[in-house]
Amino acid sequence: MTALAHEVPAMTEMTESTPRPDLDEVLWQVWKAMELPEGLRAEIFEGFIEVSPTGRQSHSRICFLLRRQLTQYLTERSSAYAVTNDTNIVHGRKVWIPDALVAPEDAITAFADDTEFVAEDGVGLDVRCVGLVAEVVSPGHGCKERDRDRKRRAYARAGIPVYVIIDDYDGQGTVTVLAQPRPDKGIYAESHRVPYGKDVTIPDGPAKGFTITEAITGPLRSST
Repeated sequence: MTALAHEVPAMTEMTESTPRPDLDEVLWQVWKAMELPEGLRAEIFEGFIEVSPTGRQSHSRICFLLRRQLTQYLTERSSAYAVTNDTNIVHGRKVWIPDALVAPEDAITAFADDTEFVAEDGVGLDVRCVGLVAEVVSPGHGCKERDRDRKRRAYARAGIPVYVIIDDYDGQGTVTVLAQPRPDKGIYAESHRVPYGKDVTIPDGPAKGFTITEAITGPLRSST
C-alpha cells in the first residue's frame, strides 16, 4: 500500500508570487505527524511517502536469523558496532526503516541529546553512522521494485557502505551484497549476487568478513 504525497495542502491562497513550500520539507512534516495502526510503517524516498505492512512469517524468520548471527559476529570481535531494526534512519528529509542495520552501539543506545548521530527531534539515527543496511524482499510487484531498485538508489545516494538484499522471489532465492556506493550517481560500484545455498561475504564496513549462508536464507529452492 502506497500513500502518495505530491500535492501540498492549500493552507492559504496561492499566487504565482507566493513562495511554494519545499516538497521534501512538506513530506517530512506530514511523516512526523502520521499516526499509523500497528503493523504498518511509513518511509520517505524519491518524492513520496510510502506506507507498507510488516512482513510475513518467512520474512520475520530470515530477519531474525540475520540479526542474531550478525550480533554474534560483532560481539565475538568486540566491535563497537551493534545490530538493530525497526529504527528510522534519516538522510536530510528522507526516512527509511530497513529490516536490519549496523551502527555504533553508542549511537543506538544514546539519548537524543547525547550524540550527533541521533537525528532531529530524536526521530531516528542519522545515516552518517550507518555501516550496513539489509532488506528482506516481500511479495508483490511494488515491494520487489522498492527493495531491488528504489532503495538501492536511495541507500547509494546516502553513501551507506553496504546494502544486503535477501530475495525469496528472485528465481529460487538470491542474496545480493552491494558495496562501494557512488552517491553522485545513485549506484553501488561493487555487486555480488549469489543463489541461496552459496555463501557470500560482506566486503566492507563494520561487518566486513561476515558470511551470509544458508543457515540464514535456507537452501536453494526447487523450481517445481
